[in-house]
Amino acid sequence: MTLRYALPLMLSLAGFVTGPAAALDLAAMSEAERAAFRAEVRAYLLDNPEVLMEAIAVLEDRQRGAEAVADQAMVQANAGALFDDGFSWVGGNPEGDITMVEFMDYRCSYCKRAFPEVEDLLSADGNIRFVVKELPILGPQSVMAAQFAVAVQQLHGEQAYKGVHDALMQLQGEINAQSLGRMANGFGLDAAPIMARMEGPEVAAVLEANRALAQMLQISGTPTFVIEDQMVRGYVPLAQMELIVADLRGQ
Repeated sequence: MTLRYALPLMLSLAGFVTGPAAALDLAAMSEAERAAFRAEVRAYLLDNPEVLMEAIAVLEDRQRGAEAVADQAMVQANAGALFDDGFSWVGGNPEGDITMVEFMDYRCSYCKRAFPEVEDLLSADGNIRFVVKELPILGPQSVMAAQFAVAVQQLHGEQAYKGVHDALMQLQGEINAQSLGRMANGFGLDAAPIMARMEGPEVAAVLEANRALAQMLQISGTPTFVIEDQMVRGYVPLAQMELIVADLRGQ
């Protein structure tokens, strides 16, 4: 935030003008008047720096409020694709009173950090419907992991998907054909059909739909959560997620 953006509000609050700040016309002043006025403003702000900080805080609050309203409008416009697209994995309580969607990347360190806390939230609450949307944005390994998870879901169903999803979220090593093959075998799945499916149009359609939806919602990073009509961009700790859910239920 720079002084030129906050100055009109500062002048009004500090009483430097007799009318509204918008009525002040510095261009109508002489050079000497402008110099004296600027010196007075500078002296006031140096003596009272908290005024400037308060004004900046008010402006930032207004900006956050405007962004939240814009996010809510985008969520409402894309509610069908977000909450009930017919192909995304749904966990938690499918009949829950709150729906939470996560856009995630298996290579995202903050997604991995959020993973156990999301699991704790779902387990402790028991009434949250949870939707996962793969959004691989961190390179070829991210894409391969997302393709693998979606292929498993399409070939082997929801329970198998949950197993590999959790394993991928906790995986710390490289993601390649060998590591994914070992993972498939570890779950008793035949790796060859899964690997073939990964490059097929059915998997590509899911990931493309997720990418298109993320663009519509102006999502550029992971994790991003949509909790009912609220969008939460980035990692948030468990306590904050619990507060959001409680606030939504209290509305």
